[in-house]
Amino acid sequence: MGKLSEEFNAYRSKMNERIAEEKNLNINRFFNLDTTSYAEGALNVKTKEMLGLVASMVLRCDDCIKYHLGKCKEEGLTNEEVWEVFMIANLVGGSIVIPHFRRAVEYWDELNA
Repeated sequence: MGKLSEEFNAYRSKMNERIAEEKNLNINRFFNLDTTSYAEGALNVKTKEMLGLVASMVLRCDDCIKYHLGKCKEEGLTNEEVWEVFMIANLVGGSIVIPHFRRAVEYWDELNA
C-alpha cells in the first residue's frame, strides 16, 4: 500500500468509528444499506464495484472513487478491466470527469505498485 491509500484508509476508518460512536439509527441504517447493497446477489461483487466506480467517477466523488478502486483491486480486476471502466465513466460523464480520472489513474497506479 502506498501513501495515498494508507492516508485514505486511515482517515476513512477513523471517521467511520467517530460516526458510529453517535449511534444514530438512521445513519447506521444508511451505512448498513450501503454495505449490504455491494454484497453478492444477482450481480457479483466485482460487477457491483465496477458499477460503483463508474457512478463515483460520473458524480465526481474522489473519496468514492478511491474506495471503489480499492474494492476493485480486492476483487482482482485487471488493469485492462479498470481502464475499460475508466473509459465508460469518461464517456458517460464527459470531459468534466477528466480531473477525477487523472486522480483515479494515480490511485490505481499506487494500488498496483
